[in-house]
Amino acid sequence: MPPAKKRPRTYDHLRTRTAVLAQYGHVRDAVAALTPQQLARPTRLGDWTVRDLAAHIALGLGSVSRDLALPQPPGPGPATTLLEWPPTVAAVVRDPAAPAPAADRPDLLALYGEVEAAFRADVPASGTGDRLLPTRVGSMRLADYLVTRTVELVVHTDDLNDALGLEIPYDRQALAACTRLLADTLADRAPGGSVEVRVPPFAVVQCIGGPKHTRGTPPNVVETSPLTWIRLATGRTEWAHALEEAEAVASGERADLAVLLPLLR
Repeated sequence: MPPAKKRPRTYDHLRTRTAVLAQYGHVRDAVAALTPQQLARPTRLGDWTVRDLAAHIALGLGSVSRDLALPQPPGPGPATTLLEWPPTVAAVVRDPAAPAPAADRPDLLALYGEVEAAFRADVPASGTGDRLLPTRVGSMRLADYLVTRTVELVVHTDDLNDALGLEIPYDRQALAACTRLLADTLADRAPGGSVEVRVPPFAVVQCIGGPKHTRGTPPNVVETSPLTWIRLATGRTEWAHALEEAEAVASGERADLAVLLPLLR
């Protein structure tokens, strides 16, 4: 009999909204201070420059207002759940022939201001977040879609820090939501209870079929930091590299996540 699915984790809509705005604000402030030379630097995202990455981050949050402006999808519920978002979005391949994100918006500061003003107006600091959005990966609840924005913001903040050698800060709530969603995605992809994955202080999940421990320290444990976990889950760091550099610790014969990672890119 396959392992029973656990009840999906819930997120407070208004706390997530606050976290999204906080992380976006950190990026906005950093982008405002970049020089033309810094904006022209390459990133680890293919042919994107820092300018392209910065524009992409703003446009990613701008998708909330864009989708809210569209007619609400029909039907009693969302077609894409929060745990279905990572594998679904991972299947959406970027068109290499598409223009770079910054091509049509050279004024980054104006873009960031417009996106933030629209988001604050369209996503008020009240409500339940039950409104359905017609996103590119199917309809989603607004509250769930905002959680996906924490993933976009945190992951790409790390990309900016990597490209520029900066230390743009991470909002604690945004980092927590991103970490938990990616940890829960792992547990959903490989259900079971033989391996415990610990990402203190934000997440602990069990995954991979096999003998399940009932008390004490489990025989198969993986432990790492939130940022290392996020890099592993998104393909920024290889599993073998994380072990070699002691960025992740794995004990037990089943504590090997190599074949399950990355969860998205």
